Amino acid sequence: TSALDPELIGEVLGVMKDLAKSGMTMVVVSHELGFARSVCDEIIFIEKGVIVEQGSPDVLFGNPRHQRTREFLSKINELYGETGKK
Repeated sequence: TSALDPELIGEVLGVMKDLAKSGMTMVVVSHELGFARSVCDEIIFIEKGVIVEQGSPDVLFGNPRHQRTREFLSKINELYGETGKK
């Protein structure tokens, strides 16, 4: 989604949400954390090609197990507010 025209992001995410609600399985790579939190059943946090942590959005965003995940989310929260909450 980062390569999309800013005016199209909402439309594309809306279509993807509809697909997810219809039961379609998708593998998505995105920096849109709010979208990921609201749509995904499972989230994988990867750094330098290595899986650091994976789990449900509630666990990964609410109570991450790994220090690196906590550091990343803390920085995102500092920049943009509480992760994924809109």
